[in-house]
This record gives sequence, C-alpha cells and structure tokens, in this order.
Amino acid sequence: MSVGLGMSFGMGRKIVCGAIGSAISLVLAGCTTTGVQPKAAQPAAPQPPVVAAGYDTDPFPSTYKPYPGVATLITDVTIYDGEGGRIEHGAVLFAGGKIVQVGQRIDAPAGATLLVGTGKWVTPGIIDIHSHMGVNSQPQVAANADGNEMTSPVTSEVWAEHSVWPQDPAFSRALTHGGVTTLQILPGSANLFGGRSVVLKNVYALTVQGMKFPGAPYGLKMACGENPMRLYGAKGRMPSTRMGDIALDRETWAKAVEYKRKWDKYEKQGGEPPTRDLAMDTLAGVLAGKILVHNHCYRSDDMAQVIDMSKEFGYHVAAFHHAVEAYKIAPLLKANNICAAVFSEQIPFKMEAYDGIPEELPLLYQAGVCVMAHSDSPDLVQMLNQEVGKTVAAGRRMGIDIPDAVAWEFLSYNPARALGIADKTGSLKPGKMADVVLWNGNPFSAYSRPERVWIDGALLYDMLDPRLRPVSDFELGQPGEGDTK
Repeated sequence: MSVGLGMSFGMGRKIVCGAIGSAISLVLAGCTTTGVQPKAAQPAAPQPPVVAAGYDTDPFPSTYKPYPGVATLITDVTIYDGEGGRIEHGAVLFAGGKIVQVGQRIDAPAGATLLVGTGKWVTPGIIDIHSHMGVNSQPQVAANADGNEMTSPVTSEVWAEHSVWPQDPAFSRALTHGGVTTLQILPGSANLFGGRSVVLKNVYALTVQGMKFPGAPYGLKMACGENPMRLYGAKGRMPSTRMGDIALDRETWAKAVEYKRKWDKYEKQGGEPPTRDLAMDTLAGVLAGKILVHNHCYRSDDMAQVIDMSKEFGYHVAAFHHAVEAYKIAPLLKANNICAAVFSEQIPFKMEAYDGIPEELPLLYQAGVCVMAHSDSPDLVQMLNQEVGKTVAAGRRMGIDIPDAVAWEFLSYNPARALGIADKTGSLKPGKMADVVLWNGNPFSAYSRPERVWIDGALLYDMLDPRLRPVSDFELGQPGEGDTK
C-alpha cells in the first residue's frame, strides 16, 4: 500500500501530480511622444515611466496540470449539453483534454477508446459555486475549522486557498457520488468581508496550487444580515444591526476607492508607491473588475440595499448566495445582471430564511435570472443533481415546465457564467475542457449515479474499476476508506 503526502487510488496504486509553476513578470512600458518633435540638440525631457502594479498580483499561481487521458468516443447516450440542448442516441468525442465533437453520429478516430452507453446519459461535470470543502474539512473537528477568520468583521486580506487541505475526503465523495468536477471554495459567512475565494478543479493533488483552475478569477466573499451582526454584536462590536452592517461596508468601500485612486495615480505617473494593504488589494481588485463578488444574503431587502451600495462605489455583484428571497426581487436581479445561487428547499431554520420556498429556482428562471443550485455542504454536494430535480418538480407543480436539458444549466453552465469560466467549461461544446460525466441512468433520478467521470479528458473515476476510486492519504487504512457506496 502506498503511503505518503499525495493522493492514492484504491488497491494502493499511487498517482503523483507533477506541475510546473509560472512566474509573473512586471513589464515597464516605454513612453511615446506626440506633437512637435524636439530639436536634435535638445533631447526630449524624460517622462515618468508607466509602471505595472508595484507588487506580484499572482503570488500563488496555479500549477494545475491535467492528468493524461486518451481519445474517447461515447455513443448511443442521451446527452444534455449544458446549454439547454438534448440529443437522443447521441455521441460525444473528446481528445487532448478538450471536447472535439457532439452530435448524432460521430466516426471513431483511430486508436480512440469506444464506449457504448445504451440507456445511459452524458452531461458536463457539475460545478458547485458554493463550497467550504478543504477549509472546513472532514472530519469536522476544531482542528479542521479553517473557514472563518472570526477576529474582525473585515478580513478581505485572507485567502481561502491558504486554508485548503487537499486531502479532505469530501473532495473525492463529491467526484464519485455527485459528478462534481469544479468547485468554488469560499471563506465562511461570519464576516462582512470574509476574504478571497478560489476556484478548483476536483482532482487529486499534493497542493492547492495543483488544483487551482487555470485563469479563473478570484472571488470576494461578502456576507450581510444576521451572521455578522449576531457574531460581533455579541462581542459588543460593530456591526450589531443591519444598519451597522451597511455602515461598516460603506466605510470599508470608501477606503478601498481611495486606495485604488492612489495606486492608479502611481501606475500612471510613477514616483513612490503607496503603502501596500493586503485587505485593500482585494477590494481594489473588485473595483477594477478583476475579482468577482459573491455575497451571502438571504432577505430581499438586504439584497436591494447591497445593489444600491454596489452602484455607489462602482462594483458589481456576480451572485447572491443562498438568496432565499431572491424570487421577490427577480426583476431587480435581472436588470442588474446578478445571478442567484439557491437551495432546492428551505425551512425556517432562522428568521432571515423564513420565506424560503422550493419553487424559488423555477420562479427565478421564469423571470430570466441567471440561477443555479449550490451546496454549502459536504453532504449536499453529493446530490446536487437530485436537488435540481426536486426544485424542477416543484416548478412543474405550479405550472412552470422546465425541460430536463434546460435544467442542467443550473448545474454547469450558469455556475460557470457566475465564476467567469464559461468560455472554458460548463457545457459540452467543441474546444471546452472535457469535464464529462457518464451517468448510469437519468441524472435527475435518485436511483442514478456517476458511472465514469473525466476531468480534462482524463478518466479519474470508474464505478466498475476499484483502481479508479480516489482515496486521500488521510483515509488510507481507516474504516470507510474510499467508500463510494
């Protein structure tokens, strides 16, 4: 049996994912002159240099390197392409880590692996936009509670990736039980500004950098409502009310605007760089449109207040998460191009979740809002396909009939849009990453499960092959090792 720092497959077959880091170089751009040219005897006066940011903006670069795969053709399957398309008795071909062709009939290239999937379904891999795997790892003990920096309501300087434990057994369960191929790992919701999120490919790696989705934008986790005001109010600190939430938010954004102004001036004119502030770096990235805001918010009035605040300071909310009352302000979300990440069902487990309804996702879809399912749980992530099935059924009972193929958008393409990676993944379109799941039955059925899962065209899970069942080193030799039942 192989034991070490990496990830192992059952039967002790060790896979070590090597990766090469990339360096970020700062380029000084030369100046050009316009208008009247200086006389030969009088050289042009030197101009201040145009400089890039005075610090490394990517100090923890992705070292992700896809596992090797082989050209694969799957035939005679029902295909949901992730963008609303459905093909009966269809075929999908992928090679070199990319989708090559999707259609009714595809000729197998020489040397390709051929799978006949009669009675089975193929979909894009599921993308969970809201996860705390790796930062609140399994087993759930205090030593693994790394997701909430509960020392200040403003902690935008912290990055979730610095807490991610790649050996969290929840990653493999999401892959094998749920067909989840990409995740956004967020800090928790204790603070108004919780810190940066990170997007990961759900692969086995020695380091979090080896899992980082190449080119995916960072996110900023924010929270409104009860969580920050309850935590800090109990400590006799601001915020203790909703008006305290917004006041401290606005005060922080005002500082960020000024911080960005100083850096913009420095980058244009040179001189002495401003004093660097890690918390403000993140917020300045949001104001520049490079970091996406993912806002924990339950009540519709809270969401409306945040939208007004975002306009005041010039940033955009990519998605409201949990958002149990988003259906009440669907036209406002659509008008502002804001997505909603929601549960399939909500019970009044706290006051701000009191008006959650199972029909929310269909209502938002009907209103034209970019909407998706999310887990917020290492258990729920294993059945997001069923969660969407439940909420689609609730919509049909009230007369909103969403076709199954369209419903798969809530699991792959829409979360990819909200994460800024829809050009790379989220649907089975030629040129996109071959993140593919073969289901042994209708993927919205409680009786179906992933039979095979490919990430970038590499077969990382095969229900029928014990050697392709991921097991972290943490699990080796323990009861339930690699359990996929």
